[in-house]
Amino acid sequence: MRYLRHLYVQVLIGVVLGTVLGLVEPSLGASLKPLGDAFIKVIKMLVGPIIFATIVIGIGNMRDLRKVGRVGLKALVYFEVLTTLALAIGLVVVNWVRPGAGIHASAGTLNTSAIAGFTAAAGRLNTVDFLLNIIPETFFGAFTSGEILQVLLVAVLCGTAAALLGEPARPVVDLLESAFKILMVVVGLVMKAAPVAAFGAIAFTVGRFGLESLASLVQLMLCVYATMAVFVFVVLGAVLRIIGLRLWPFLRYLREEILLVLGTSSSESALPGMLAKLERLGCSRPVVGLVLPAGYSFNLDGTCIYLTMASVFIAQATDTPLNLWQQVGLLAVLLLTSKGAAAVTGGGFVTLSATLNSTHAIPVSGLTLLVGVDRFMSEARALTNLVGNGVAVVAISAWERELDRDRARRVLAGEAPADAGFDSGAARR
Repeated sequence: MRYLRHLYVQVLIGVVLGTVLGLVEPSLGASLKPLGDAFIKVIKMLVGPIIFATIVIGIGNMRDLRKVGRVGLKALVYFEVLTTLALAIGLVVVNWVRPGAGIHASAGTLNTSAIAGFTAAAGRLNTVDFLLNIIPETFFGAFTSGEILQVLLVAVLCGTAAALLGEPARPVVDLLESAFKILMVVVGLVMKAAPVAAFGAIAFTVGRFGLESLASLVQLMLCVYATMAVFVFVVLGAVLRIIGLRLWPFLRYLREEILLVLGTSSSESALPGMLAKLERLGCSRPVVGLVLPAGYSFNLDGTCIYLTMASVFIAQATDTPLNLWQQVGLLAVLLLTSKGAAAVTGGGFVTLSATLNSTHAIPVSGLTLLVGVDRFMSEARALTNLVGNGVAVVAISAWERELDRDRARRVLAGEAPADAGFDSGAARR
């Protein structure tokens, strides 16, 4: 019975019970959607202030702005290399397996009413609007818009100002550190509702769409899941191996966050826990505070894999020919549009619509084919994004020599308490 005290066990029970309810009583399961939605809304309410406090504290404590720029540049280079690799892997697999071949859907006869909301939102996602949208209307508007990039911009500016001011800014940084501790206690209280949220979200998904409705698209789903699994265990596993760590203990260490994401289909729900766990693992607080939030906008490996595979799948299903250069061009467009994909359910679908709109090579109406299964694939996207960003923080920390490898090995081996205090200013090896 003592295992029931662990959050990941409670979330797992919620997922199983939600699946059973969705199968047995579909209408009742579908009506429980507000449970998952409410939990995600509360988490999103807390994410902005947590990211702001983390980044300002991290940069403010660095003092050396050259270090801030160096960490940011290394993170962007890492993000671009890994997301490009994710896009390329997705492109290769979907062309090899060809899951959309044989459907022969007519783009002109597809019912587009189900995707009207997504295409309307995507119509506003051009390059200029995307860049302008990074700037909030007001300072506090960044925290009410739900846009992570806006919070990042405000936080980096404030953190840079704090670093430039030095000691005069110390009271504000100390106040933010106290506020951050309060926010983490609030997160701990909210997380007690995670099993209920996972139960409601899974019950809705299974009850609304059913398992039998996935039969015609099961090949695409299997391809997406298999490709993301290969990316996690081969690519991300290799990154950790280079650092001197192993993937499986790392995944076991993040089991609560993984199960939470599995239940809610949102990697944002695990952000507060990831911030704390990566610091406890041995990564320095400044690197964690700068790299992890940035990764939620710029390092969406799972979303990148999904976008390439879904785009080419629609082309195959609608018998739309795509030559090699068109597919390379699609990959180049996705390198940009994937940066605007939200880390929540539906964000990838909007970005996919925007991509198809911009290329004019693949019929946007083909999105109708994916409506019924997008929710199921969002779990795989969110999980891959979560693990990818966790590995990114560890990799950048090691690159910066800000990773305590001995502590990381002991924590992953269970030899050091994962909740023990950690001095982020300690020397790294």
